[in-house]
Amino acid sequence: MKKKLVNLDNKSIKEIELNDEIFGIKVMPDIIHQFIRYQNAKSRQGTHKTKSRSEVNGKSKKPFSQKGTGNARQGSSKPPNFRGGAVSMGPVNRDHSFNLNKKEKKLAIKSALSSKLSDDKLILIDSFKAENFKTKELNNKLKNFDYKSALFLYSENGIDNNFKLASSNIPSVSLLNNKGINVKDLITFDKIFIEQNCLKEISERLSWKK
Repeated sequence: MKKKLVNLDNKSIKEIELNDEIFGIKVMPDIIHQFIRYQNAKSRQGTHKTKSRSEVNGKSKKPFSQKGTGNARQGSSKPPNFRGGAVSMGPVNRDHSFNLNKKEKKLAIKSALSSKLSDDKLILIDSFKAENFKTKELNNKLKNFDYKSALFLYSENGIDNNFKLASSNIPSVSLLNNKGINVKDLITFDKIFIEQNCLKEISERLSWKK
């Protein structure tokens, strides 16, 4: 499968051959959904907590006599039916995360990349280099791509400092090292921009041999 390589002015440079095993597989919505659930579960703090009867501050003495008051009999002021009492079957501290094996993770990322490519929302850029750090100039260039939101995947070697500074003031643009590539970002952002150097690194990481 071939895809055009363009510069930041959206002018074609050449065509690049893409690995069909990564960018041309059948899109699997169930695997993508499972990976997003995995990401969301890992990001949950799990610090929600309510007090049980043993943790509520107070005495376990009978609040009033067993008979003669007209009230229902009570053995303590800690039950849930009392103001300031315990919470029945309330949440406790726990870890919400669950495991997802390596093959499923790779398959989900491949599926997300293939989905973006089939929708023509995956753009290959020769280099993320800006002449200066002015946001206005970079923003004018990026308007050529007609995007709502954009994720720029760059190489492990880093990214041009001028490009980083210029893009930091554009609300709909985000930068991500290819080590942090994940399904949620690939699906959430409208268009995905991949630097040429980064493309090879992604292909190596997502190969079945590793």
